[in-house]
Amino acid sequence: MPLPPAPRKRADLLLTPQTATASPSKSSTTAKATSASQEATDSVSVERTPVRNTKPAKAAHSRTHSTDTAVLQANSEMLSASKLKKKKNSPTKLFVLDTNVLMHDPMCLFRFEEHDIFLPMIVLEELDSHKKGMTEVARNARQTSRTLDSLVGISDSDIANGLLLASTGHKEVGGKLFFQTVPLDFSLPSSLPQGKADNQILGVVKALGDLHAPREVVLVSKDINMRVKARALGLAAEDYQNDKTLEDGDLLYSGSLALASDFWSKQAKTVESWQSGGHTYYRIGGSVVAGMHINQFVYFESPGEPSLYARVTEIRGKTAVFKTLKDYSHLKNAAWGITTRNREQNFALNMLMDSEVDFVTLTGTAGTGKTLLALAAGLVQVLDERRYTEIIMTRATVSVGEDIGFLPGTEEEKMGPWMGALDDNLEVLGKTDTSAGEWGRAATSELIRSKIKIKSLNFMRGRTFLNKFVIIDEAQNLTPKQMKTLITRAGPGTKIICMGNLAQIDTPYLTEGSSGLTYAVDKFKGWPHGGHITLARGERSRLADFASEVL
Repeated sequence: MPLPPAPRKRADLLLTPQTATASPSKSSTTAKATSASQEATDSVSVERTPVRNTKPAKAAHSRTHSTDTAVLQANSEMLSASKLKKKKNSPTKLFVLDTNVLMHDPMCLFRFEEHDIFLPMIVLEELDSHKKGMTEVARNARQTSRTLDSLVGISDSDIANGLLLASTGHKEVGGKLFFQTVPLDFSLPSSLPQGKADNQILGVVKALGDLHAPREVVLVSKDINMRVKARALGLAAEDYQNDKTLEDGDLLYSGSLALASDFWSKQAKTVESWQSGGHTYYRIGGSVVAGMHINQFVYFESPGEPSLYARVTEIRGKTAVFKTLKDYSHLKNAAWGITTRNREQNFALNMLMDSEVDFVTLTGTAGTGKTLLALAAGLVQVLDERRYTEIIMTRATVSVGEDIGFLPGTEEEKMGPWMGALDDNLEVLGKTDTSAGEWGRAATSELIRSKIKIKSLNFMRGRTFLNKFVIIDEAQNLTPKQMKTLITRAGPGTKIICMGNLAQIDTPYLTEGSSGLTYAVDKFKGWPHGGHITLARGERSRLADFASEVL
């Protein structure tokens, strides 16, 4: 089909010289426009190529084409229209959201790209019943209600035809939001109680599937039993995946990298080394650098050859710089009397003692020494080096079993039962000084406790920590939003350590992939002032080690 003629005004603009220098000939200008139009026709991009940047074609070639200089604009318009038509005609899904998805992530309405969203009336009723209180769920319910109100409040909105989700500024969203405005006819098995909210939502999904066939209608819920019931009824159901940082916990960044056995033989001709400040530096190159991150630990262990334990301090293009580590396994380098017992513990203590690293994440199974190492490093830097003024310790108060109810006393006294791990580790650290005697150890214990403050997560909003050594224990039970709230409390000179075991998550609706600890590890990966290490081997006792493996 021939291209439509362009407006004469646009053609004149394209033919106008772009600079104040000598004007090009008519054939040259025409050739430029023709060449540009060919590039636009062959390209899948809808962006217009500037005429002044195209190479002039041969005069003979330019004479074989029409001098219609609007070909560029017409092609761009056609490509843009075809792209919009393709997106419009592509099969979009209709997602029916369960209430727990809205209360888990208030921004979930804007996470479904070009697909449409449907909210049953019973979901709005459940949102209303959960909006009271100061819990995270209540806050999310109120935030969702405000978002829905802003969408409905658009002056030209039509609820019957759907509300454009992009109308509130989220331009990346192409779908619509639909509310249940009329009763829907559906029939469910008599074994399902009709008055239960979950079953009413299932009925809405079934009715929408019949009404919009063959369009795919999908239920999105965080409730596993809800998804199982939906699939048993032949309905499509999915978990809300957008909150997951990783699909598989095994893909989590470990913080360390084992160098291949032939590493030095490949680097023999290009490696550079020098010494500075008691450390040896190596500059290496090659394809291995592509998979490295700043502050990642690397190690080389091979029988009959000297071992290397270092940290990546610089990456430029295809080269990286290694800095050898301080050996904290030796008694002369002990931190508050604590020496490391394995490779990963040595990596962790090097990060904990480095003043240039502001944020440290430690993961590992029970008994790997996360809390002990963090406390030992904190005491050295607070009491000996005076780098920080005090240690602040907090944790998520999520119980393993039944809640024991309200606790008496002040904030610190209420947090006491949750801080058993602190007491146990302080007992170990208090026994490291064997020459002080009983009175000396008692005085040291009092000094230590005076420098450790126990705080609750509930009162962190609005605070700013200055020159503090902050330890967040059991961080696997935090949501990404709570993790952000805590980390942004850090003021000048503050160091934050997040520790946890991703295999022991007690918070409902949190998994290894959606935990705030996983979120922090992934987002801070490669930041020059942050580091992570996964502690692999338990050092608590042979009983605890064996139990972690077989139970």
